[in-house]
Amino acid sequence: YKTLKYINIALIIMFLSSCAVVVRPGEVGVKRKFGKLKDKTIESKLVMVNPLSTRIIKIPIRTVNKEVKLELPSKEGLNVAVEISILYHVEKEKVFDIINGVGKDYEKVIILSTFRSAAADVSAQFLAKDMHSGMRDEIEKGIKDKMTDLLKGRGIVIESVLMKSISLPEGLLKAIEDKLSAEQDAQRKIIEAEGNRDAQKILAEGLTDKIIKFRTIEAFEKLSNSPNSKTIITDGKTPLLIQ
Repeated sequence: YKTLKYINIALIIMFLSSCAVVVRPGEVGVKRKFGKLKDKTIESKLVMVNPLSTRIIKIPIRTVNKEVKLELPSKEGLNVAVEISILYHVEKEKVFDIINGVGKDYEKVIILSTFRSAAADVSAQFLAKDMHSGMRDEIEKGIKDKMTDLLKGRGIVIESVLMKSISLPEGLLKAIEDKLSAEQDAQRKIIEAEGNRDAQKILAEGLTDKIIKFRTIEAFEKLSNSPNSKTIITDGKTPLLIQ
């Protein structure tokens, strides 16, 4: 009898726990009773439901980070393996429409499919080396803008698209690195040449007749103070020293 009593208590506890649904902060819930959605959304609270007839479908409205690995086509027809993070959030006012129109798998159905299409369209406009260089920001912005345009009015806000890692085809990465190294070396030589040219220009502009005469006088003074005997031939402008 006691064993049966404990079993009944356990069953009651299990049933009551299945009746309690917690909608946490950063989530919005929609009640579905006998397959029909209630258009009133539920925010951040404990909800009691009949588990036999009612479910609470919860959708996060906080920022979600979805990481995707795929291969993108380049302008020259190469496939570039990339890992991209999509930061997005669902608008609270559109939660019911999303569940009613798409279902709980909205991320796979509309976000990821839209992302793959937008990413392929944008990447095909750039060379493979561009994805590994300073054009990355432009590519990320292009994907984000295209996704925003395609998802307009759907209640999904794309916050940013970030290219985390890029794997270029074999041999291309080394070619890019060699080219960048050559460009940096050429730039260094240009800077050095410009520095030498500027120094010579400043020196030439600064050597006026008065400065040259002053330096000549200084040279004569130093020679006159020297204890060694010497012969100096000069026209009064520049000395010629004979030991």
